[in-house]
Amino acid sequence: MRFFLDTANLDEIRQATAWGLCDGVTTNPTLVAKEGRDHRTQIQEIARVVSGPISVETSSNDVEEMVRQGREFATWAPNVVVKVPMTPNGLVACRRLRSEGIPVNVTLVFSANQALLACKAGATYVSPFVGRLDDIGHDGMEVVRQAVAIVDHYGFETEVLASSLRHPLHVTEAALAGAPIATMPFKVLEQLFKHVLTDVGQERFLADAARLRAAVEPRQAKV
Repeated sequence: MRFFLDTANLDEIRQATAWGLCDGVTTNPTLVAKEGRDHRTQIQEIARVVSGPISVETSSNDVEEMVRQGREFATWAPNVVVKVPMTPNGLVACRRLRSEGIPVNVTLVFSANQALLACKAGATYVSPFVGRLDDIGHDGMEVVRQAVAIVDHYGFETEVLASSLRHPLHVTEAALAGAPIATMPFKVLEQLFKHVLTDVGQERFLADAARLRAAVEPRQAKV
């Protein structure tokens, strides 16, 4: 499973990259706006750190404008992926961009049928939003499971990108569902490291190692 970071914050991206756990980045206008920099400049800075796919979202409902934006985004860095919404016009734009060799991530997917349509439109990635479905009382991860099954059954080249992951259990469930990619906020990635028994065990090992050194060093000094 590949891990994408759902952020536009360079410090978070650099840290995740240093851990070897940033296979790509997903952004949207809201995330970029938080960084207070020009959209293009921020994406190009991210591309200097990340060699994997960087999703950049269009901001229009019009086919021609989505295609125009997508073409422009694709010039910003060689690893840019254009995000379009799961709407009829979004899928038309997806087909056109894909015909030009531009990778596309179909976002705002909330059902298996929508995932199927995105696959048929030639999407490079399809992004089911787990957390937002959970928020309204649905089983968001079931859409991920269904989307993975559809892709596997028909041999689509589209990859399922489990999105809107809110906590570590979402990541576990996405992995068990067979999603090839999960995108998450930095805080969720940090939480994957944590377990109280790991912390207790490490503290005990370090304390024992310190006592061992204290016992050995005086004997070595006498020699």
